[in-house]
Amino acid sequence: MIARILIKLFGSVWNLKNLCIEVNNPLIKKLLIAVYRYYQYANNSSIAWNSEFEGPPCLPHGVKSIFISGEAKIGLNCVIFQQVTIGSNTLSDSKGTGAPSIGKNCYIGAGAKIVGDVTIGDNVRIGANAVVYKDVPDNSLVLSAEQNIIQKDSAPD
Repeated sequence: MIARILIKLFGSVWNLKNLCIEVNNPLIKKLLIAVYRYYQYANNSSIAWNSEFEGPPCLPHGVKSIFISGEAKIGLNCVIFQQVTIGSNTLSDSKGTGAPSIGKNCYIGAGAKIVGDVTIGDNVRIGANAVVYKDVPDNSLVLSAEQNIIQKDSAPD
């Protein structure tokens, strides 16, 4: 309840997230980040204040239980359902060290996991509970934990 009241002072959580990035005063920046983190904690989520979004995503079930790492990049018009992880791979001996970059008009189903330095193309649909650990081309569909990719010839209507 307190978290929602604090967020209303900034207009929206996305306005607060942008302020965390834009403000140069170190003391004010720390305060803004603390408020943003409190809101995330209150919603059992972790959408890093320094993750990059081209625009506000569509979160049909709210921010609850969503994890997005600080280095992740999310394109315009992305739909992200509950319990999604868009996470960095920080293992130094791994080939996929880094965070995901997700294209425009993507749909990420409930419980999907996208981990490491992968690129998800535009107009990609990732099914519920899919685990994505390698690149996905534009206009594709990822169906399962084995990352079965079905590529289409063009963007969906």
